Amino acid sequence: MHSTAFAASCRARCVLRPAPSRLTTRDPDATLGPVSSSSILEVRGLTKTYPNGSGTLTVLKDISFSIVAGSTCAIVGPSGSGKTTLLGLCAGLDQPTAGEVRLDGQDLGVLDEDGRARLRNERVGFVFQNFQLIPALTALENVMVPLELRGQRQVREAGVELLRRVGLGERLSHYPAQLSGGEQQRVALARAFSNQPKILFADEPTGNLDAETGHQIIENLFALNAGAGTTLVLVTHDAELAQRTGRVVQLKGGMMLTPAS
Repeated sequence: MHSTAFAASCRARCVLRPAPSRLTTRDPDATLGPVSSSSILEVRGLTKTYPNGSGTLTVLKDISFSIVAGSTCAIVGPSGSGKTTLLGLCAGLDQPTAGEVRLDGQDLGVLDEDGRARLRNERVGFVFQNFQLIPALTALENVMVPLELRGQRQVREAGVELLRRVGLGERLSHYPAQLSGGEQQRVALARAFSNQPKILFADEPTGNLDAETGHQIIENLFALNAGAGTTLVLVTHDAELAQRTGRVVQLKGGMMLTPAS
């Protein structure tokens, strides 16, 4: 039951400074060089379109950037600019119409759905804005599920330690409905780190939280990131949060923007 529920939940779903107010469209001819051994994420010419009643809707167009392993990166932009779509493509939750994503040296385009799922289970953590916890499982069980799917031993001990690290050592047996929004997000964060991911993607991790709780989650996120050496890529509308990261990728109208020269 745990495996089925978790699989359903999963399917539901770099160094620059923050870009200033004057922006120009990224030069599409400014291509990246050879893949760097220090880069954990390489995005090249990424385009995503969807069929529309009157033609084609372009959500992302010719996005290219790379992220160094162990670094932090924020993806920012107005609503509808393609941020969440880009995050999903980078994590292999969706496939691009054109272009390439290399995650930890692996070309996601040559993998089938099962192959991408295995890669995520082994190397990727993902924190959803709406938590994506399994309501019928306790906080501890939610964290244990991915550990059990990987065949890890002593999963209870590992789950307890992860929840303790995010300040929920006394809430192990509580169900999601018995937890506050901030507590649910901390469970989701512990679960995302349960497979000791090389890279963690977070989609508006504080979007559904009040300011104080959101601040606590961000501190947890950066602390866990620093302690594990995990690359952090997050989508956010929070300019202050974006400034804490080592790189900012800014989108507008599905295109990547860079600082004006």
